[in-house]
Amino acid sequence: MEKQKTIAREVCLKGVGIHTGNKVNVAFKPAEADSGVTFVRTDIPGAPRIKAGVGSLLAQELSRRSSIGDSQAQVQTVEHLMASLSSLGIDNIDVGIDNNELPGLDGSAAGFVEALEDAGIKEQESQKYIYTVKEPINIQDGSSSITILPSSEFKVSYTLNYDHPMLAAQFLEIAVNAKSFKSEIAPARTFCLESEASQLQNQGLGLGANYENTLVVGKAGVIKNSLRFKDEFVRHKILDLIGDLYLAGCSIRGHVIALKSGHSLNLKIAQKIHEQRIKTQGAQAMKEVLDINEIMKILPHREPFLFVDRVTHLEKGKRAVGIKNVTINDYFFRGHFPGRPVMPGVLILEAMAQVGGVMMLASEENRGKLAFFMAIDNAKFRKTVVPGDTLVFEVEAGKMRSKIGTVHGKALVDGKVVAEADLMFALVED
Repeated sequence: MEKQKTIAREVCLKGVGIHTGNKVNVAFKPAEADSGVTFVRTDIPGAPRIKAGVGSLLAQELSRRSSIGDSQAQVQTVEHLMASLSSLGIDNIDVGIDNNELPGLDGSAAGFVEALEDAGIKEQESQKYIYTVKEPINIQDGSSSITILPSSEFKVSYTLNYDHPMLAAQFLEIAVNAKSFKSEIAPARTFCLESEASQLQNQGLGLGANYENTLVVGKAGVIKNSLRFKDEFVRHKILDLIGDLYLAGCSIRGHVIALKSGHSLNLKIAQKIHEQRIKTQGAQAMKEVLDINEIMKILPHREPFLFVDRVTHLEKGKRAVGIKNVTINDYFFRGHFPGRPVMPGVLILEAMAQVGGVMMLASEENRGKLAFFMAIDNAKFRKTVVPGDTLVFEVEAGKMRSKIGTVHGKALVDGKVVAEADLMFALVED
């Protein structure tokens, strides 16, 4: 039974984004168990947090790299760092970043590995989740394909085949672990064809690229540089693939067989793994639907101050989704803009907090406790809520300690966010 891991101390590095050319500073910080890999845009007011995963993938018009974010913030070119985290076994980490792209460094993952190893890797108490492939998974697009077969280890077999004499029919099979990744995969650098270089820069890509951090392949060979491995190109494709797969949100045990795959196909199979993982964990985790009577067994609130009608999804201590049906009969409409009824914003946050309270108090170790507010941060109200609306609250656990918990919550109406906030609770004995 493996345990989750984070880093032991904060460590920083800086550089230039290989596509945007933007200067960037990065700070790696330890994170609580079960919090995952989270990017924090420190240059944006409110320091929005972006959870690394397929749910936050940006549209593929950001080609030739894997990028995550939303309308507020984004982080481009995450694959080299994600591959390093995956291979070093780091499950939980906060990545503070003050621009929109991770540094390209020397075009490989070696600098990320060095920084993370310098920070030290620390085991945590919580059990690590590893997705073990039970049945073959396959995805294909033209002549490119990825198949994942059951295996007792994480192994990658990759075949590269470009229409270029230096890039024809390279193959490598490797069992991926911290040692093999550091020595055999991490140093492999990104590459492009000389014929592509000017076209890419005309498209706004590769603005931070140069002959030191990108292997530019001409007709006669690599220009103004030399190879670290005779098959460095296929090794770098494996590096990208490992990083993209870690966006599925978990480590993998299986044999990945890839033929000419790139980011687009990699991320599609990561999505498949994520979907299967959710189904698998759904059978293992206690995902429940709670009606109002079951909610009242967990929360001390009662009418007229119980604002959650139903919890439709519950992962104890991790995530919950709750619903409130807003009606004209709700008592607060009698005094809050009665001529034009609007639900008070503070009550939207209170309802959100109640869903968060259910999530935290539903576990056996917290049953019977009370959840008291300690802080509300980054609260935003984006749209009024009126009678007839159905509020859907989505809350996810942040940092959790024995007596203090934080959650990030969103309130939605018709799929659009109407309010959001970060909430901190103290858990106390009744």
